Amino acid sequence: MVNTTAAMVSGGGKGGVLPLASLNHISIVCRSVEESLDFYMNVLGFTPIRRPGSFDFDGAWLFNYGIGIHLLQSEHPESLPAKKEINPKDNHISFQCESMVAVERRLKELGIPYIQRCVEEGG
Repeated sequence: MVNTTAAMVSGGGKGGVLPLASLNHISIVCRSVEESLDFYMNVLGFTPIRRPGSFDFDGAWLFNYGIGIHLLQSEHPESLPAKKEINPKDNHISFQCESMVAVERRLKELGIPYIQRCVEEGG
């Protein structure tokens, strides 16, 4: 595994790394902004925030846990690949929780399908 963080922090170019303060947001292209809003708000607990009215495309901005998420409506939702399994090499968001048992129980209560995987050190 390559440690990309170490390479970036070492200032691998003239003048070193950019003087950044924090992560502002991530953007996610969605099949349906409405369905995604329902999930991010009612399952994950994100809150909608004001989005500039000058944008001429469908989307929504959300915030919670110190993270901003921008949902963007795909112009061609039928062309987005179906996600059927966890792929650690694909785009993703990761959250920490206090109890995986409680999260799993709540997902079952909500009827949300999920996949459980375990990452083990050394294999």
